[in-house]
Amino acid sequence: MFSFINNWMASVKNTVKKPDDTILQDEKGVLEPHSDLIATALAVIGFVVLAALLSRTYLGYEDRSFALENYESASLLAATVAEEPVLKAENPGTLSASALDRLSGHEGEDERNKFFAAFSGNYPFLVEIRTDDGRWQWVIESRIVEPGYLMGKQEKVAASVPVVVKIGPAESVPGTLTVILYNTPWM
Repeated sequence: MFSFINNWMASVKNTVKKPDDTILQDEKGVLEPHSDLIATALAVIGFVVLAALLSRTYLGYEDRSFALENYESASLLAATVAEEPVLKAENPGTLSASALDRLSGHEGEDERNKFFAAFSGNYPFLVEIRTDDGRWQWVIESRIVEPGYLMGKQEKVAASVPVVVKIGPAESVPGTLTVILYNTPWM
């Protein structure tokens, strides 16, 4: 019986770690310091890329939010401008080419100021009327806004409505009335 216990104790001594086999000397599970640095750097780079993508997404949304928020205003403004009495011809539902010539020319400044005064001064906009065949085009700009402001790189939104333009006593052509609404710092 003692021999069994002695044999058993000998086998147990061989399987138990010896005091000189400490965790510090066993390098099986230890990572090298360079691997830790690389893993940390990759994690930091991943977070930086994620933050950059999120900020670009927000900036892109902010850039396009003007168009999304103001398209309905531009559409209502286009429909209102198309019904303005100063643009109407004798026939109902048609715009007068002579009235458009007056408003878009240099001599119609007083009439143009009255036309734009009927609308809110908070919305700088211009009106463009084109015939579908491309022969006629009128641009009515407000002179209240600084010259060249509406031609800059401001953010803008446009809405169009179909119209009929009476060119002469016997000629009416289909066309499009477009209102281009510009972004301002206070919008």
